[in-house]
Amino acid sequence: MAKTAIKGMARLQATLNGKVQGVQKNWMARLLDRVLRRGAQMHLNAGFLEGASYPDGTPVAAVAYWNEFGTSRMPSRPFMRETIAKNQDQWPRLLAACLKQSGGDLEKALDMAAERIVAQIQEEIRTFQSPPLAPSTIKAKGFDKPLIDTGHMLNSVGYEVVND
Repeated sequence: MAKTAIKGMARLQATLNGKVQGVQKNWMARLLDRVLRRGAQMHLNAGFLEGASYPDGTPVAAVAYWNEFGTSRMPSRPFMRETIAKNQDQWPRLLAACLKQSGGDLEKALDMAAERIVAQIQEEIRTFQSPPLAPSTIKAKGFDKPLIDTGHMLNSVGYEVVND
């Protein structure tokens, strides 16, 4: 896979820090346009990717959906919506920090940000408590973690960076 770097990132950072004098106004606009064009061609998907399945062939995304929205026998446990609500305001700053840390390599920055988002989803699965499990379910499982049975769903959270 070809490396995707944003050329001029160090100069942009220096400019933003006020260390470069006499920069043409158009230079910043051209760099911003290049970043936005390249960024529009890439995106990341985080969650339960196509092909992730349980040993019996049940798609992990289906089980996550049933947990997220509930069924006639199970209440909604909206762990994905909670992850988004708690973290989405941080994601632009996260990507900016990853872009700076990666030296302007957009693919690497997206990978870094996606790993953090996956960790946020997994943390929400680990800590989700309400609504609690039914006493009969706790007895059958032997513990009271609503979204964890075998750990398969937790360990199936993943990401992909897609170049359009």
